[in-house]
Amino acid sequence: MIRTAVWGTGNVGRLAIAAVDAHPALELAAVLVRDPAKAGRDAGDLAGLGRRLGVAATTDAGAVLAGGHRAVVYAASGDVRPDGALADVVRAVRTGHIVVTPALYALYDPASAPAEMRDPVLAAVAEGGGALFVSGVDPGWGNDVLPLLVSGLGGAIDAVRCQEIFDYSAYDQEDSVRHLVGMGHPLDYEPPMLAPTVPTMVWGGQIRLMARALGAELDGIRETLDRRPLEHGVTTAAMGDFAAGTQGAVRFEVQGVVAGEPRLVIEHVTRIHPSCAPDWPQPPSGDGAHRVVIEGDPRIEVTVEATAEGGNRAAGGNATAVGRLVHAIEWLAGAGPGLYDALDVPLRPATGRLGRKRA
Repeated sequence: MIRTAVWGTGNVGRLAIAAVDAHPALELAAVLVRDPAKAGRDAGDLAGLGRRLGVAATTDAGAVLAGGHRAVVYAASGDVRPDGALADVVRAVRTGHIVVTPALYALYDPASAPAEMRDPVLAAVAEGGGALFVSGVDPGWGNDVLPLLVSGLGGAIDAVRCQEIFDYSAYDQEDSVRHLVGMGHPLDYEPPMLAPTVPTMVWGGQIRLMARALGAELDGIRETLDRRPLEHGVTTAAMGDFAAGTQGAVRFEVQGVVAGEPRLVIEHVTRIHPSCAPDWPQPPSGDGAHRVVIEGDPRIEVTVEATAEGGNRAAGGNATAVGRLVHAIEWLAGAGPGLYDALDVPLRPATGRLGRKRA
């Protein structure tokens, strides 16, 4: 059994606790929190599982990293504290841990990552013998391994498009939805996640990774952005009121340009209510989906809909992203020290988990 710690118990951490608990090769051995009010609470309670797991949360990162664990699922956010997240991850790698995380966008493709992000990790790997694999919660597999897998089913390929299409009204992360993405703000407000060059900073690594896998030479990466106001005010159960005239939908693309044309595209279509921007791409049902479209001969379209935590599709997308990370731990344990990307780490069958009863 690989003794595994989960660092953080927010939207991602809750799901990570459940995923580690469900994996037959992993043992949930520690849960690390920042909020003193969560210290001492059982991991099953923090994850909303309705059952105790016998692991009490702690705020003592030093004790966790010195506790003989082999792996860490780093589930704390890197959105508002990227330097802190990098420091935490480097600390865990330096102490010999296998670390999987969605928090470090620049390391989706380590080969193209800035030296100030990559070099501290490589130094920590060399010093402590740990390993790191980074994959996103949007989810990462939807922008790398899935489109690449599906591309192998076709003949001539003109373009690859990866879409996240979501209604954020049920997404329980108000700071991100309102302030990072801009929902409910006037259209003259510049959301940090939509500022020029930021989408490329976040998703450009996956564009470069796909280009490398497909043997395509990029001319460059460019961005498009469109925002729409709400025609009428809406009230959401999770985040309250959003006023008419404020941002109600956003659509952006990160485009990998090959031979002068956008051939590799990561597109996000996000709404706070289905009535906003009805002419934009819609999920086939419910409040969201992830879609890969291979334009070519044949044209191939694959849509993935996932639910978790009582049918929530935003949580479902997060759960599949967490699954990708957690299920990578066993492979990383055999691979040895290193800084890995999505082309290195295979998608593996759910061996030992079919029909497995949850304790």
